[in-house]
Amino acid sequence: MVATDQDAIAAADTAARAARARSLLYSLDYDLARAALGDAIAADPRNPSAYRQLAAADWLKLLFDGGAVLVDDYLGEVKQRPRRAPPAPDLDTEFHQAIARAIALSDERVRDRPHDADARFELGAALGYLASYTATIDRRVLQLDARRQDAGLIVGLYRYAVSTLPAPWRLLAHFAGFGGGRERGLRMVEEAAAYPADSRVNALFTLIVMYSREARDDAALDVLRQLQHDYPRNRLLWLEAGSTAPRAGRPAAARQWLEAGLQKLSADSRPRAFGEDARWRLTYGTTLAALHDRAGAQRELAAALALDAPDWVRGRAHKEAGSIADAAGGRTNAADHYRLAIRLCGADDDAACVDDAKRLLDASRRAGAGNAVRP
Repeated sequence: MVATDQDAIAAADTAARAARARSLLYSLDYDLARAALGDAIAADPRNPSAYRQLAAADWLKLLFDGGAVLVDDYLGEVKQRPRRAPPAPDLDTEFHQAIARAIALSDERVRDRPHDADARFELGAALGYLASYTATIDRRVLQLDARRQDAGLIVGLYRYAVSTLPAPWRLLAHFAGFGGGRERGLRMVEEAAAYPADSRVNALFTLIVMYSREARDDAALDVLRQLQHDYPRNRLLWLEAGSTAPRAGRPAAARQWLEAGLQKLSADSRPRAFGEDARWRLTYGTTLAALHDRAGAQRELAAALALDAPDWVRGRAHKEAGSIADAAGGRTNAADHYRLAIRLCGADDDAACVDDAKRLLDASRRAGAGNAVRP
């Protein structure tokens, strides 16, 4: 057997191992995914893809441990502060070692085969974890092979991100040679999500964030249904759907998704993300309030406030609790909740929550003053 045949067999074996690892990764089985990728590396230590995906697994695990798990964490409304403890040293070290190895091996392949689209994709994808300017490398991949729509994920993200900048920054990006384009960027990520490559699932998750930013919540729910089908062990997909459905005007559907997700949560002995339990209770309580189940909402919000969570999660729970108290005529209790919401949400730069709490507090004061002077 010639060396090229051996290389092809090794690459196919690595691809199969990596596919299993991705299934584990997107099912929240981070440690099992990392172990599977370690096996893939041991079987084919010169394949950059496995190193790149190991780095991705480490990165996602660090995000999970820090509590960044839903669209709310990526829409820019809340300043994400690091968790109290620093990142786990083993994950931090492994990420940097894996991504450095992925870049080195990819760079070697590009030097040996400068017109190979696969080699350039691997280099661009690896560098994409380190800096946004690698979009220019992935653009080169598309020029070499227009069928490589998976490369459009990074380029599309870049175009979309540039399009959301204030006008002066967009102009500077243009002068620097970095083009934007909101619709084109979104379309490129959609194409990447439809392309059969290892970045496809990442593109689908990215689309949820982009559709939510564009207020295309029904489209986001369609993606979530697809991911729920593919990764039924990922309980966070049900929490995300329960968080998204009210924005689409579907609180009853949100309740169904959340109750199904809470059943999954109660039967799941795997580790929780930081603040995850509180976020389930906050989202469920907010949904019950929208459905006029006041007692159920109060129960869930009280449970959220009793759990460890970021300040903005606790602040939003206080805001919702204040609104319920206000509706029942308990204006003093409501005002206490609103003030706590303003303080806690302000500590995490959750401007939307602060503005809502201030508006509700002012409205409550005006209503109380009107009742006081009414004969």
